Amino acid sequence: MAISVQKFSFNGFQENTYVVHDGTTCIIIDPGCYEPHEQNELKQFISSNNLTPAALLLTHAHIDHVLGCSYVLSQYEIDFYMHKEDTGTLNAVSDYAHVYGYPGYTAPRAPNKELNHDDILQFGEIQLEVKFTPGHSTGHVVFYNAADGFVINGDVLFAGSFGRTDLPGGDIEILKHSIHNIMFKLPEETIVYCGHGGETTIGHEKRTNYILQF
Repeated sequence: MAISVQKFSFNGFQENTYVVHDGTTCIIIDPGCYEPHEQNELKQFISSNNLTPAALLLTHAHIDHVLGCSYVLSQYEIDFYMHKEDTGTLNAVSDYAHVYGYPGYTAPRAPNKELNHDDILQFGEIQLEVKFTPGHSTGHVVFYNAADGFVINGDVLFAGSFGRTDLPGGDIEILKHSIHNIMFKLPEETIVYCGHGGETTIGHEKRTNYILQF
């Protein structure tokens, strides 16, 4: 069957959390659920669709993408995947979460699975290819599904924009390299599921994104 992608918009940053599933097995990517009603929304979707979570994956570890990690890991006994270069990014969240209005943030346990460029991940019928795409953060990755033509791309590309580079670990030249040499090499019809806002396609961004101007 075709792989399904369910999007949730959570927390004050309006971060997109994704549940990718094959009708039986699911993976949770970038859980931003902080408030109890957000956590319940995620859990209800999983339970009402009779899905069995297999893994928690992070594209990167900025605060808005990890606010729900501890909750997810408390609910499900699953592996936790992240690129090692974002370890410092994840560990730093505890130091500043209260500044952004999240005093109840609880740091998750350390990831027990490491993501590397060109890894192939298989969960049930879900196959994802890992691409290392730093620039927005030092350990940013994206998850590409060739069979169904989509990429969960975190904060690398947005519809008509791209990830900010003024946070610790950000670098515009590195991000441009990731976009031009990794993202723009994907098929043009590839659907791009973004960390914020709506979807786009690789082809549309190759033709219109203003990162091409500099």
